[in-house]
Amino acid sequence: MKNFKLPDLGEGLPEAEIVEWHVKVGDQVEVDQALVSVETAKAIVEVPSPDAGIVAKLYGGPGDIIHTGEPLLAFEGAGDDSGTVVGELKTSSTDKGDEAGQDQFIIGAAASSKRAQANRATPGVRALSERLGVSLERIKGSGPGGLITSDDVHRQASRQKQLGEAELLRGPRRTMAKNMALSHAQVVPVSIFEDADIGDWKKGTDITMRLVQAIASACEAAPELNCWFDGDNLSRRLLEEVHVGIAVDTPEGLFVPVLRDVNHRSQKDLRQGLENLREAVATRKIPPAEMQGATVTLSNFGTMTGQYANPVVTPPQVAILGAGRIREKVVSINGKPAVRRILPLSLTFDHRAATGGEASRFLSVLLEELARK
Repeated sequence: MKNFKLPDLGEGLPEAEIVEWHVKVGDQVEVDQALVSVETAKAIVEVPSPDAGIVAKLYGGPGDIIHTGEPLLAFEGAGDDSGTVVGELKTSSTDKGDEAGQDQFIIGAAASSKRAQANRATPGVRALSERLGVSLERIKGSGPGGLITSDDVHRQASRQKQLGEAELLRGPRRTMAKNMALSHAQVVPVSIFEDADIGDWKKGTDITMRLVQAIASACEAAPELNCWFDGDNLSRRLLEEVHVGIAVDTPEGLFVPVLRDVNHRSQKDLRQGLENLREAVATRKIPPAEMQGATVTLSNFGTMTGQYANPVVTPPQVAILGAGRIREKVVSINGKPAVRRILPLSLTFDHRAATGGEASRFLSVLLEELARK
């Protein structure tokens, strides 16, 4: 048999989840015919056939995780294994974007291969797991070298009976879980909070764009927060251009498209750019490259609820700004009480890479920019 290995689906994505096979064993397929739909952390992708031939074997079923470079499908006959896709990888829509009038963003996105887990169990243990309805990929083996034992399977079956069947994280939610675990392991976070008085803003002011432009000004004043930090080598790279990652909340999970070069673009251009990104996210047609390279992140969680938060920094970034829900508050203006619109802000920064003074300077400039009419 000639194996067709899962190719790199773009930007070094390490794995994909099988959604639906479009062929079955024995089918005659042609070059560029769609073989299977797979879901990556970024999109649903149809993988076309690199060759014409008869399908001899399918490696995995819907829900299985296939890593890049692992066999995906086999053709009858001899020949060298293939890992190169001939034709165009097509993406398809699977969810709807945020349709709220105000941009709705939340800070933002692992399971091992089922076959890899099964290889760490004897045939008898695999048969036991099937009889008890236990997924081996959810079990950490207690035997030599991580081998899954019958006792491990029985313990997992008991847990499932007590707690019910758990839902495996998929797609963007799996990516979020891995990113959050990475942040927890690597970042030393500190959060500071302030209120921006936006009482002088004109009606209809684009809140998100004002925040994005204020972030750009703050990054120019405090470039220590607009940088990438390498914790392994204790080195940092201060960046001149400001690329703001804006994590978009969708029913499928969180996506983080990047609004680029915000310190050199007009508000109108930025707004159009953001709309284009949101549309690409909503249709799951956003290229992976458009969700990479952020230098700082904005979390506009206040479009739903909440005043303050502890936003999570995603390495190698150093800072993330959270914008809470706008409220009217009584504040002192020239010694007299006045009702003003207040925008609560939460800034989290990695204290390994930036000092409290640098973070405070960043927030101070941000407040000044937001206070302008």
